[in-house]
Amino acid sequence: MSTYRIALATLPWPTSAAQSLALATAAIADAGAQAVDAICFPECFVPGYRAVGSQAPPPDPAFLERAWQEVAAVAAAHRVVVVLGTERVVDGKLRATVLVINRDGSIAGFQDKTQVDPSEDPTYTPGAGRRVFVDGDVTFGVAICHEGYRYPETVRWPARHGAQIVFHPHVGEAEPGGFRPTTYGDPRNSFHEKAILCRAAENTCFVATVNCAIDGSPTASAVARPDGSLQCYQPYNTDGLLIADLDLSTATRLLATRTRAADYV
Repeated sequence: MSTYRIALATLPWPTSAAQSLALATAAIADAGAQAVDAICFPECFVPGYRAVGSQAPPPDPAFLERAWQEVAAVAAAHRVVVVLGTERVVDGKLRATVLVINRDGSIAGFQDKTQVDPSEDPTYTPGAGRRVFVDGDVTFGVAICHEGYRYPETVRWPARHGAQIVFHPHVGEAEPGGFRPTTYGDPRNSFHEKAILCRAAENTCFVATVNCAIDGSPTASAVARPDGSLQCYQPYNTDGLLIADLDLSTATRLLATRTRAADYV
């Protein structure tokens, strides 16, 4: 497969766990109708990212299990791989994670967030270890928000282990008085969007980053090509699916495989 169609679900920030699930399943159905191979959601989209100072309800493992089963059923009905930003409780502690669901609705596994932003310390516990996922002859990895921006090895590791694509679910919130970009990678903006282009170029792989549709956010959903150029991005504060056809023959992973860096995360 030389071309792989992905969708980045740039959706409104859910106001409840129930809404997050309804939005996610509707987006998967929409992606299936547009012949998408894989759809990726923002960080912790189901049940919703626990922003600093938010009054989110306590973690609900029973709801999560039901939600994952429903998402899996919709994925199978539409034959779409789902890269779902979610959360899970492990040994009594909450982790930000991504659940990957295969086209047939089976569970491929989790990629936990291993590098947690200091502001998240009271909420999320970091996981450990990385893995890649396979859809036919396509291999992909996941780096979640802060770790993909600030820790290049979290993108390098999956690229070194065969990933032509690294998905980057994140939540980029607006800051009071912050710069409001209209063009991706504006030099007046923060470093975050430029970091995505760097992660792609330094590993010769695609990087697909997805955010919620948040008014004033400094980061848009976007796809960076393996040469570090921008393939496409979602207009700021505009919800919908950003669909991109990736030419995987260009994702050679050459620079990732040539590094002598220790194979660690």
